[in-house]
Amino acid sequence: MNDTPGWASPGSAPSGGQEAGVPRPAGPADESGPASKWSKEQPAAGQWSAPTAPHTNPAPPPPAPGWGGQPPGGWGQPPTAAKPGVIPLRPLGVGEILDGAVSTLRAHWRTVLGVTIVVSVITQICDILVERYLLPEPPEVDPNASPSEALSQSVDSLQASLFATGPAILIALIGTLFTTAVLTVVISRSVLGHSVTLSEAWQEARPRLPQLLGLTLLLPLMSVGILTAGILPGVLLGGGAGIALSILGGLAGCAVTLWLMVRFALSSPALMLERQGIVPSLRRSAKLVQGAWWRTFGILALTLLLTLLVSMIIAVPFALIAFAVDGTGFSDLFSESGPDFGWPFLIITGIGSVIASSITYPISAGVTVLLYVDQRIRREALDLELARAAGVPGYGSEPPGHHFPRS
Repeated sequence: MNDTPGWASPGSAPSGGQEAGVPRPAGPADESGPASKWSKEQPAAGQWSAPTAPHTNPAPPPPAPGWGGQPPGGWGQPPTAAKPGVIPLRPLGVGEILDGAVSTLRAHWRTVLGVTIVVSVITQICDILVERYLLPEPPEVDPNASPSEALSQSVDSLQASLFATGPAILIALIGTLFTTAVLTVVISRSVLGHSVTLSEAWQEARPRLPQLLGLTLLLPLMSVGILTAGILPGVLLGGGAGIALSILGGLAGCAVTLWLMVRFALSSPALMLERQGIVPSLRRSAKLVQGAWWRTFGILALTLLLTLLVSMIIAVPFALIAFAVDGTGFSDLFSESGPDFGWPFLIITGIGSVIASSITYPISAGVTVLLYVDQRIRREALDLELARAAGVPGYGSEPPGHHFPRS
């Protein structure tokens, strides 16, 4: 029995009970039976092929044996998987995950851009106001200072930088909270081929916001705690040995943090789509990522690289325009007092950031949710449940108690 609420049905194998790559039936399941068993009513031999699209008639029987006649899909090739939405209902490749995220942006662009543009504009305005009115001026660095004074100035500059980035990180986390909640619902509907409006997605995501907020704050705090624990012994020791110990501890802390962040990367979809709590979502993500850490890390790293490239391609032209309009020269960036950016520079670069975020947010969220779906397909035969929920012919109707988002 599967103890997983939400998408999983009582017939699905739990994550710990079936490792990735273990053969399992891929045919349709009977409405009254578990999802991991064959239907009692099987087609005649040689006439079965998996449905290829929702609300279509079953594929006709293959041609009679003879010269040139072969079964559907070709000799030795599996039947085509059903694809009611943006992804085929089978284990996914890296390209299919990325394509599914982009396809969701194209298919539901009104809803996706509605939430990302609103959140990006609000967060960018908050960033500009905080930077302009709340943050203190950075401390000046004296190039002729003695070694002890230079060290003190470096510490003051580091503290000022950390204090300046704190509000920006908090604002970004709050913006990520809303985009993750709404986009997770949109992407889950797009997998089924269902449309969803922004109001519908918000109504479905809103009850999960407190738990998602706790998870969104817990992961960065966990990272800070691990890094602090790695660096603090060297700082307390002091001297050359303390510096070396801090470096080693910092590197170890970074490695542990990276391992944990990838291990918990699927906790947000688990919390939203399975109605899990914070700690159960972390455990759920760890179970799904187990045995696939490197694959998950590679896909997330590739997605991060792509989104950074897109952001740079959009941000650099806006930055150049902002420099030209504001009258700030590149030499001012390296002056002792630092650049004095005016309102034109902040507004133009803010517009570029809004455009970049509106494109990269949906791609990042889409990859995370589709990674979650892919791991559940590989481990729990979720493709059968998705086919049922999407109404694909031959898979029966949706079983009672199914919580997959529907239109």
